[in-house]
Amino acid sequence: MGSKYRSIFSPSTKQQRQENFADYWLFTQAHGGELFEEDRNLAKKRAKLQSFKDSPVSLRTPLANPDAFYRNYIHLKDDPSTLDKKTLMLASIYKFARHEWVGIKGAWAFSPDMANCLSIKDKISRVHLAEEFCHWRLFDEMLHTCGLDKVEWVPLEPAKEWVYEQFPKLPGFLLNAPAFVTELMGVTYYFHLHHLIDEVMADEPEVRDRMQALLDEITIDEVAHVGQRRNFIGPIGIKISKQLVRPLYKMFFADIPEVGVLFDIEQMIKDGEAFDFNDVPDYMVERSWIPSYCKA
Repeated sequence: MGSKYRSIFSPSTKQQRQENFADYWLFTQAHGGELFEEDRNLAKKRAKLQSFKDSPVSLRTPLANPDAFYRNYIHLKDDPSTLDKKTLMLASIYKFARHEWVGIKGAWAFSPDMANCLSIKDKISRVHLAEEFCHWRLFDEMLHTCGLDKVEWVPLEPAKEWVYEQFPKLPGFLLNAPAFVTELMGVTYYFHLHHLIDEVMADEPEVRDRMQALLDEITIDEVAHVGQRRNFIGPIGIKISKQLVRPLYKMFFADIPEVGVLFDIEQMIKDGEAFDFNDVPDYMVERSWIPSYCKA
């Protein structure tokens, strides 16, 4: 049986990309529902998060040492070899989500609101950012599920904040390739994290299932975002994108030391370079979006 999908780095024509923008816009309106600008939220995403909050689950055995998490979740201060895998995993989740949160704040402030979006691309980008804010709330709920209710979302160091603020101001020919690779990096991390939750939360099946359900909501969107961001890139840019996978993965994860302890970063890089949607579970594909030129 042949593969259903082609590489995310497959070639595409300008006409194909225009058609796919129109198709994605129809998908994303149905997928997220009404956009609430003031709340940076989407109707269906808000309702889904509320459904999780309305049926909470919690650890049967509380974390052995929550102070270790709170001491290290913003900056790793302890020797990671002295920390248990649950603490390391939860700290990596916070730090990954914190980077996402800082990045989307800058992009949201720079991009036009929906009333002033002049093109489908602008409208797609605005909804995309709202979805990312929804992901941040889902990550926060993952931490709360593990009893971590004193988490504070704090800015990065001023220099890193400045970089994130400047990034969305770059012209498309400079922004599109790294923006695409960062979406790909997110999906790679989420798939590896899903497997780690299986291992680390094996003794807490209810929390394991809830954390994976919360992560699935994020991953389904991110799989669609990978295709959506790919759609901005022409033949030269897609070659550059593939060359950027290794340096961007290494640079980003170097700022989250827990990732290097928990995961095989070389394997994550290989997974990014080889990404083709074939390993995305069917239940995710059914709710996500894939560019037509990546379908076999």
